[in-house]
Amino acid sequence: MGILYARFEYYFDQFLQKVPELLFALLTLVLFHFLAKGSKKLYQNILDQTPFSSSNVEFFGKLIYAIVFIIGVIVALNILGLNTIAASILASGGITAVILGFAFRDIGENFLAGFFMAFSRPFTNGDLIETEGVRGRVQNIELRHTHIRTGNGCDVFVPSSQLISKPLHNYTRDGMRRGSFTIGIDYRDDTDRACSIILEELKTDSKVAQKPAPTVQTTGFTPNYIELTVYFWIEVNVDKQEYFLADIKSSLMDKTRRLLMNNSFIFSSEVSTAIDVNDLNVNVKDES
Repeated sequence: MGILYARFEYYFDQFLQKVPELLFALLTLVLFHFLAKGSKKLYQNILDQTPFSSSNVEFFGKLIYAIVFIIGVIVALNILGLNTIAASILASGGITAVILGFAFRDIGENFLAGFFMAFSRPFTNGDLIETEGVRGRVQNIELRHTHIRTGNGCDVFVPSSQLISKPLHNYTRDGMRRGSFTIGIDYRDDTDRACSIILEELKTDSKVAQKPAPTVQTTGFTPNYIELTVYFWIEVNVDKQEYFLADIKSSLMDKTRRLLMNNSFIFSSEVSTAIDVNDLNVNVKDES
């Protein structure tokens, strides 16, 4: 019993000596807990200003909390003199990070690209974008991918890494779209007069923006006619922008055709017809 009591007394003395360190380590954990919560809230407030979904915002908030709190655990272990355990945690975490990095390289790349896009914000929900031949309106933005709906109703999920590393076209960022079409008139017609007539008509059309102003240019010569190209701008209707631009373009093309015809301009109507001629073998018999 004497030996047992001596051992108990020894360990109790050791415990009393460690009490200040234990209290300091516990205080450190409490401080890092509140620091982690504050960091999580701050980061979530920043991400709330981005187009990311609430699930992604919550995920990154928890990730920030875990990172900050783990740092607090390592600091607390060092305060208690458990440097070996702290070093083991860091080493294990580093090895795990390397293994996961190689195993999920593509997924990690997309998450990182989505993280950078959260701050650069090259587009938002409802924008019409195009990348690598995929063109459509943005439906939803996630960290790993962006949901795009094309004009023919196809839902495409584009990886974030592609959006940040490949050329990206945003057709609605400044709220303006430019359209154009080409019409041909006869070589004997006055091109300056034709351009002036078309421009006057464009200036009176309420659907055509006047800043930037519409223009008409001579853009080519063909064997049968002179090419005039009409350029015009419209203010984007986000909900129906593709249909809106196509509708206005079709209307302007028909209006321009009628306008030039009413002003006695001539359109080319020359048609070349290809005829296949097959050889016909005829045998002539002399009956004389």
